[in-house]
Formats: sequence, structure tokens, C-alpha cells
Amino acid sequence: MSVLGIDQITYVADDLPTCKRFFIDWGLTLTADSADQLVFECLNGCRVVVARLGLPGLPAGTEEGNTLVEVVWGVDSDADLDRYAAAIADQPGFVDGEVEGARRIGCTDPNGLALRLQRSRKHAVQVECGPSNTWNDKLRINRASPIYERATPIEVGHVVFFASDVPSTSAFYRDKLGFVASDSYPGRGAFLRCAPEGGHHDLFLLQLPSGKRGLNHVAFAVRDIHEVFGGGLHFSRCGWDTQLGPGRHPISSAYFWYFKNPAGGLIEYYADEDQLTADWQPREFEPGPTVFAEWAVDGGLDGHTRRQKNAEAPSGKFLTEKK
Repeated sequence: MSVLGIDQITYVADDLPTCKRFFIDWGLTLTADSADQLVFECLNGCRVVVARLGLPGLPAGTEEGNTLVEVVWGVDSDADLDRYAAAIADQPGFVDGEVEGARRIGCTDPNGLALRLQRSRKHAVQVECGPSNTWNDKLRINRASPIYERATPIEVGHVVFFASDVPSTSAFYRDKLGFVASDSYPGRGAFLRCAPEGGHHDLFLLQLPSGKRGLNHVAFAVRDIHEVFGGGLHFSRCGWDTQLGPGRHPISSAYFWYFKNPAGGLIEYYADEDQLTADWQPREFEPGPTVFAEWAVDGGLDGHTRRQKNAEAPSGKFLTEKK
């Protein structure tokens, strides 16, 4: 029994028209549109819901204003739901009912976030990716790597929250839901994955000295490093602001590009994260800029010039041709 990954997330926001344009530009498919709620889907059916701030019936969330208020995790079977229900029945905010004709259980985690579990609605997808040629392994023969005009995210790969007590919150996810520790900043941060075998992390908890709680970012998995760049350039051309990136994380090895999100927190394209098994031994890191990013472009790349923001656009047919 193990959680399979993130099935759905729910934001609350005060400007649904802007959020609609934002997530369509991001590469999601709009499947429902009303005055109170937007519903989007990734390639594998993972859902992103954006509800009107103040809409009755939604969880309170961990902070005021635009933010993420609910994470729905997918499981494989009804038997899994029964076992998880028994594990969390004594937790605050326990619920066990139906949503859109399907059973959904949940509770409030120690950080104040509404977590839910349901039989996964995601479906398997096969996408063509750009394999890399290394010195030892030549995986791409007689074909060029892809160039993407925009991104089409496959799923929500992980979520990151500021937690007031990382040790107790991470212990809850390990003990109650079977999550596994990947790496950590001792006493300050915990990288957790849903199962012993999988991507580096599905959940990252980060503790600030102030004890602030809330959303840090939501990360969307794309096919490969080329889609990180292609998606980021397209998003820049659409006029959305970069927070940091493109860049590369040393801890998970993933390539990233972060943007500011009108629905709350930041949003990330990422690809090429480490894949771990039960043999992995968690590591401990001291926080620092070079631990977060081996390298990163501050302010992003301009989608039109394809250069760093505020850099002069290229001229001539070749770089050796000057004005």
C-alpha cells in the first residue's frame, strides 16, 4: 500500500480571469469554467482547481489570501482507502464521503493543510522525449533533440509548503501515509516521496525562523530539459514574470524554471529529477544558495530575444557577425 502521487490541487484566488489566462498559457487544458471555479487538467488527468477566494465549503488553508488550500493524493484501490481511513480517523478534520461520485477521505495535517485521498483518476501517458547522448551512452542516433514552442505539463509532480514544525509534520506523512524520507536540511527541511521507489520528492516541507506557514510553490513535471526551456520561453513571451531560472538543483538533479503565480506562491516547470529506490540513503544538507541551485539565471530569459532579460538581442545571421 502506498500513495501514488498528487491527483488534484485546489487554489483559492481573487482574480479568476487572470488565473484562467495564466494556467492556459502554462499549458493546462481548461475543462470547466464558471464564475466560482476553474478546473484544468494536465496530460495524465491530474487536476488543478482554482476557486473563488471566499467560496463557501472550501478548507481554510494555512494562510490568508491567494494560496493552495487542498492537496488530493491518489491511491490504487478501495482497500487502500480503507487502510488509510483507519490510519487517519483520529486526526483533526477527518472526513469520509463522496465527491463527484467517488469516495474521498482526508483530514487536516499538523501544518493545517487539508489533505485528501481518493482512487487515482490519472491515466498512463506515453510521450516522446528527447534522450541525451553521454560519453558512454548514445541514446539519440540520427535525430535531433526536440525544440518545444511551449510546454504541456504531464502532472503536478510535487508541492512545497512552509511548515511551522517540520519534524512533526514530516513524521505525520511518514507514519500515517507511508511517505519515505529522501533528503533533509536537519531541523529546517524535509524532502519526502510517496513510496520507496519513485521520484526524489513529492512533498517538501520548509521551516522558516519566523515559523510562517503557507505555500512556497507547486511544481509541474514536463518531458525533458528541452521542454523546461521551451515552456519557460513561451511563458515569458506571454508576459508572465520569472522568479528564478532556468537553473539546476543539486539535491534532486532536476532542471527548473520558477514563475510568480497569481493564484499564490510560485509555479515551476521541472524535469530530469533523480529516481530513488528503497536502497537510497537519505542525505543531510546545510542550507545555502549553491545547495539550492548549482546554477541559475536570475530574472529568467526573454522569450523574444532568447537571451537573459535586459540583454541586447542578437543581430546578424551568425554570432560572429556584429553590427
